[in-house]
This record gives sequence, structure tokens and C-alpha cells, in this order.
Amino acid sequence: MKCGGCARSIEKALLADKRISRVNVDPAQGLVVLEAEGDVRTDAAAVLARLGYPEKGSVEGLKAAAATAKSFVSCAVGRMSS
Repeated sequence: MKCGGCARSIEKALLADKRISRVNVDPAQGLVVLEAEGDVRTDAAAVLARLGYPEKGSVEGLKAAAATAKSFVSCAVGRMSS
């Protein structure tokens, strides 16, 4: 995560899950904190990975490079939607 565009992309994608009521993204710390009904951790992690923001240590090699490329796209989309 690098900026507000990244944060907006993450917030929008996670809030699409009706179980999630609040999302707080801190790009400087690389943290995503959310409030939700029930256990949504696995689903939220899958959404973040799809956007290009996998959990640290969860991907390596070519998968890590692909995740980085996806994160740049998500960032750009977030910037354009602001």
C-alpha cells in the first residue's frame, strides 16, 4: 500500500461484503483493520490478495511480482475514483 488511492480501493472492495461495517486502512503502516459481523478474515484476506495486497509472507517469487503489479492497478483505480 502506498497512498490514499490504495486505501480507497481496499475500502470499497471490503465494504462490498455486507458483513463488514467499517474499514480503516493505514497505507504508511501497511495495515487494514475492519469491523465485521462474524469471522470474515479468510474472505477479507482473499479480497486483499485479489487486489494485489496479500498478507506479508503469504506469496513469493512470481506470485509476489504479480501481486505487486495488481496493487499498482488497484492504486490507480482508487486515485481515479476519488
